[in-house]
Amino acid sequence: MHLSEKDVRDIAVYTRIGLSDEEVARMASDLSSIIESLGVITEYDLEGVEPTFHPIAGLSNVMREDVVRPGLAHEAALGNAPAEQDGQFLIPPILGDGGGDR
Repeated sequence: MHLSEKDVRDIAVYTRIGLSDEEVARMASDLSSIIESLGVITEYDLEGVEPTFHPIAGLSNVMREDVVRPGLAHEAALGNAPAEQDGQFLIPPILGDGGGDR
């Protein structure tokens, strides 16, 4: 399977990566070579081989139990805030003046 320059341009648009015409041509060639090099995988006889979801068999969930514990008090959370309003952090607007309809 070889990638065309159109394929590379489509991928670049999807991932929002700007590529020059030279970069598109080079990426098409490089990605096609990578895909071609993976072709040897198809030569293995995998009939009857169970999929491996984790390389270490028998690994169980190592996450701790989700236990409810008391959290930070509201006043303590806002204690170091440079500004607050109505019990919430007050931050400067990043889009416009902060006024008007949303």
